[in-house]
Amino acid sequence: MKNIKRTFIVALSLMFVALACERSVDGLEEPGFTENPDVFIDGFSAGLEYYPFADSDQDAFSVDTDDTHDNTAASMRFDVPNVGDPEGGYAGAIFRDENGGRDLTSYNALTFYAKGTIAGTLNEIGFGQDFGENDFVVSLSNTKLTTNWEQYVVPIPDASLLTAEQGLLWYAEGPEDGDGYSFWLDQVKYENLEGLAQQRPAIQNGNEITQTSFIGSTAIVSGLIYTVNRVTEDGVAVDVTVNASPAYYSFSSSDESVATVDSDGLVSVVGEGTAEITGSVAGIGANGALIIDSVGEFVEAPTPTEPASEVISIFSDAYDNVPVDFFNGFYEPFQTTTSNDFTVNGNNVLGYDNFNFVGIEFNQNVPTIDASEMTNFTMSVFFPDEIPQNSALRATLVDFGPDDSFGGGDDTQSRVTITPPANPNSPQPNDLVSGRWIPMNIDISGMSSRSNLGQIVLDSDLGPGLQGESFYVDNIYLYDNSAE
Repeated sequence: MKNIKRTFIVALSLMFVALACERSVDGLEEPGFTENPDVFIDGFSAGLEYYPFADSDQDAFSVDTDDTHDNTAASMRFDVPNVGDPEGGYAGAIFRDENGGRDLTSYNALTFYAKGTIAGTLNEIGFGQDFGENDFVVSLSNTKLTTNWEQYVVPIPDASLLTAEQGLLWYAEGPEDGDGYSFWLDQVKYENLEGLAQQRPAIQNGNEITQTSFIGSTAIVSGLIYTVNRVTEDGVAVDVTVNASPAYYSFSSSDESVATVDSDGLVSVVGEGTAEITGSVAGIGANGALIIDSVGEFVEAPTPTEPASEVISIFSDAYDNVPVDFFNGFYEPFQTTTSNDFTVNGNNVLGYDNFNFVGIEFNQNVPTIDASEMTNFTMSVFFPDEIPQNSALRATLVDFGPDDSFGGGDDTQSRVTITPPANPNSPQPNDLVSGRWIPMNIDISGMSSRSNLGQIVLDSDLGPGLQGESFYVDNIYLYDNSAE
């Protein structure tokens, strides 16, 4: 029935468009979109439809007439599944206006009341997702729920852009510590709230981030957030910060001969030098900046020569790669290493900044690697800056052993360490020097177990001089050279 209804709506909409065009020729004003602010008060507002995400629990949402805010007629109830639930691992959906969208330019916030059966943390909630272009997505992350009804506010960064918004509400929530629970929303609507003040857009999460780049590389302006101060119903002034899509921002470059930036925040490095990428929302300058320090042409890593049939590739454009959970696990609170991955002339490169250690893992959501037929592990690293004294870089390959568990007592490790040359005037190919790609190769043929590889760890513990440095990594793979 929904498909039939949608077809009817599309046909009807096309008819209205045609009629509107004809009237405009006669000098009559074209009809606009409704300014109806209601999403869910005592039920769905006109034209609203519920669309769960494909991999979520399809039956997580229901209308509840028993538990409501302020004794209203109904509320929205969401039942979050337990971990491993065959019906879906989380609850998530959008609520879309099927009448073509709404004019929300008169409002400055989406507001709602919420509570949970427990004091859970709602992963994401906001507006702007419509299963279409999703241009104006906004989300409030990690919202703390209580077991009592509380009001929440999701500010709109620039309402003048929301002339025909279809994505009126969306959410995504997973289990709490593995267990499912229920939460409710009520009185969901758009408002023009008094007292929203101190609008503070930001890029790069409000920080000035310097990124060493190369001609032909690209980067993305990230950390797009928008903060306002509001007064709660209890009279307390609090800051509210949301994540905002690039469409709310205007970006600019201080030197377009070095780097240009488009409307999506994609930065293209076109020359050597320094350029500062900044942004603004509705004419308000954003805190933070992305500073591009272009050092010129990029030196690409040597192209691997091992036949693809004898390779298991983890990260390389020369081969098909196996699945990887992540290239930077960011183990809090001890890790400082951040990622600065980039692409140069179509070649993907891993970048690490503020280094102390970093882990690459393939053991959580993807299979571990069976390297029983492989004899060697290799990767290439490049340090763009001068190597400090007392430096060493160590790579450790970890096999989880038969118990398939990290630290289970049967793990096997194999390592390689590179250090600066004994004679700085005559560096060897495997010496730790700047300005060239250095191979790091491990002979794994003697490992007692190499059928359950799950982790690669890079650290500088043997030489603290590299702590805080930046470097690049490419061509991480295992290969068989037993025939050589």
